[in-house]
Amino acid sequence: MEHTRSAKAFMHCSSTGVYQPAGAHELKETDPLGDNHRAMMPTYSISKIAAEVMVRYSARRFEIPTTIARLNVPYGDEGGWPAFHLAMMRAGQPIPVHADRPNLFNPIHHDDIARMVPALLDAASLPTTIVNWGGDETVSLEEWCEVLGSEAGCTPTFIETDSTIGGVHVDLTRMHELIGHTQIDWREGMRRLVASHPA
Repeated sequence: MEHTRSAKAFMHCSSTGVYQPAGAHELKETDPLGDNHRAMMPTYSISKIAAEVMVRYSARRFEIPTTIARLNVPYGDEGGWPAFHLAMMRAGQPIPVHADRPNLFNPIHHDDIARMVPALLDAASLPTTIVNWGGDETVSLEEWCEVLGSEAGCTPTFIETDSTIGGVHVDLTRMHELIGHTQIDWREGMRRLVASHPA
């Protein structure tokens, strides 16, 4: 940000993995931060939180209007977390799910991500704008695996464990106010993912 201090706006893509684990609770931007992904990726959440701190400091220091967008589950024709689940199903491997079920998320398609970036830059401000960024539809990991399996001709099996990421379900009120709604239906997005990843 120091290098680009003359920028009209700056956008930092963070993660909803910065929140304290909260099960099915709908997380707002003001909810407590915590080590959400520690069970699966030990340094992920704390690294994301540290990056947000540096971005907010730099925005003030260099007077750059900034947006921090906390991305939920990105996926699309090119891949994403659901693509890993598809590969596991095809290999006959059980998919780990957190015992605190249902494991709710707000998956967002790559097409929506690309379409929304200009609006996120337009929303940049001082102090920094912070906004959850996810798909309008709340979906459980189990649900999207069922759709992937149905499209791919295989049946998902699940194994409950505390050694995986639990649900991260976010409140999108602020996103809707600032940048609007997503357009890609999650079922259609998952069908496209399967079609672009033949066995």
